Amino acid sequence: MTAPFEPTTRHAGLGDAGAPRTRVWDLPTRLFHWLLAAAVIGMIVTGLSGIMEWHFRIGYVVLSLLLFRLVWGFVGGRWSRFSAFLYAPRSVVAYLQGRAHPDHLIGHTPLGALSVFGVLAVLLVQVATGLVADDEIASAGPLTRFVSGAVVSAATGWHKAQGKWLVIGLVSLHVLAVLFYIAVKGHRLVRPMISGDKLVAHGSAAPSRDDAASRLLALVVYVLCAAFATWIASLRA
Repeated sequence: MTAPFEPTTRHAGLGDAGAPRTRVWDLPTRLFHWLLAAAVIGMIVTGLSGIMEWHFRIGYVVLSLLLFRLVWGFVGGRWSRFSAFLYAPRSVVAYLQGRAHPDHLIGHTPLGALSVFGVLAVLLVQVATGLVADDEIASAGPLTRFVSGAVVSAATGWHKAQGKWLVIGLVSLHVLAVLFYIAVKGHRLVRPMISGDKLVAHGSAAPSRDDAASRLLALVVYVLCAAFATWIASLRA
């Protein structure tokens, strides 16, 4: 998932028409990004509208996607791996001061990386609390019977109050940040997440692997994650 606050064009030399195209985002990462965006929006809409059966279904999709991204962060393409954007604090400071290493401007920037980890963490907590939440009316998560009443109460309170608005805030911030960088700074943030390629002036940048074998691996990983999410759903009383 790309992040708000992520200026990845001019700083990385992507505005240079003579720069070579580099495959930065592999197909599995791009599909994850757009599917997660659609699923999160669907989860918000169904939750606010009280369409709980579909809220649960979409929640299981989000769970499968998040599990996939956690695995893909270790075995995915070069720039999709967590090791590619797990920055030391000094790298974040250098980026804010305009002294970032060229490699730190190709995939997720130091500031963008913080946003990525933040979004993933918030969504994981929101899904996890939903699995053990109970509105005591008609909807209960599939794992409520495996935890104490105190845990169910705390999880329900977070999921329906703080967590919900935190997710809505992050989605809104993401959209506003993308619009700001497109309209004001002229940075191309959407096109690379569609085509997978960026114009990278730093010629030594290694591209992400994005061949048939890696895509097949991604498919296997996602099927396993989806199977796990389906099994969790089957535990719902």
